[in-house]
Amino acid sequence: MAAGPTPDGGAAPAAVAARGLARRFGPVTALDGLSFEVARGELFGLVGPDGAGKTTAIRALAGLVRLDGGEARVLGVRAGARELRERLGLMPQQYSLYRDLTVEENLRFFSRLYVLPRAVYRERVARLLAITRLERFTDRRADALSGGMYKKLALACALLHEPEVLLLDEPTNGVDPVSRRELWALLGEFVHGGMTVLVSTPYMDEAERCTRVALVHRGRALLQGEPSALIAQFQDEAYEVHGGDRDLLDARLAALPPVREASPAGARLKVVVARGARDEVAAALAPLGATLAPAAPDFEDLFLSSIRRAS
Repeated sequence: MAAGPTPDGGAAPAAVAARGLARRFGPVTALDGLSFEVARGELFGLVGPDGAGKTTAIRALAGLVRLDGGEARVLGVRAGARELRERLGLMPQQYSLYRDLTVEENLRFFSRLYVLPRAVYRERVARLLAITRLERFTDRRADALSGGMYKKLALACALLHEPEVLLLDEPTNGVDPVSRRELWALLGEFVHGGMTVLVSTPYMDEAERCTRVALVHRGRALLQGEPSALIAQFQDEAYEVHGGDRDLLDARLAALPPVREASPAGARLKVVVARGARDEVAAALAPLGATLAPAAPDFEDLFLSSIRRAS
């Protein structure tokens, strides 16, 4: 998604720009030249497993981590600049609220940090409590909230000052499936209202909820683009294995060079094979009483394939 024009006819700066981000922690390389851009009004996902560098990237964009190389900018301004404080919202992965304060007390505390007038606070907190459905729990302490309710409260606190850009580090980690859906629905509403959202997640299925994504591994972006376009570029073939004994199938698949990956898919096995190798694999499985049926590749297939090709 391209940045829109400015009044003078030039291109507006990206809402978030990471250019060659590098950061080491002793012998560990957290960021190794990570680059991506997020357009204004976009829901962009940093997708990757634990240890991929997502949290370090979020912290660098918030101005909380000193970079060893590269440049991080938000709204055209170097990350960490004072002028971004009222324009940027951050929801960290770890607990960021006062657990012995109630829902209302946490919101009031954050409103004072942002120096919100009382009338503005009352209007905003009423709206945020309504959309997060926390109105009935304002007297409940933060440490007594469920995982999903806690994340919603943290999100409400990060939104009190109505930031232009919102950074979220694994907001659905540790919450139930229903809360995950609700949190993503909320993010969609904010983006629809014009906010720019950058979210990190280890869940490959959440990638499809983003406008664009970067698949991150070992501090680098392996792939970037619209989810549907990335899936369409998948270079291997995916199948489900029907029938046969699981133990025998596992051993046979592990010995077949064209088989890239094999993983459980409910009661069946899902296999990813090299393009054009279906007949070879099918012939090897036939003596075991198993057949292959076409299956749609998903982001996990794409990510594992990308890692293999990058190795």
